[in-house]
Amino acid sequence: MSIKTSFFRGLSKLNKLVLPNYTKKGLDLAKASKVQLAIIGWKAWVTKNVANNPNQKLLSN
Repeated sequence: MSIKTSFFRGLSKLNKLVLPNYTKKGLDLAKASKVQLAIIGWKAWVTKNVANNPNQKLLSN
């Protein structure tokens, strides 16, 4: 596993602990504030970088 992959996996786990989960809250994207949209974008970017390597195992938790 590369350092980049390890970094993004750790960052993903940190995001899961610290940042809110808007899916569970049922947030409507049309009514989301700019800060909420920025958090959603950040989490999507981190997830994209974690799953960028097709040979690695996906996060189990």
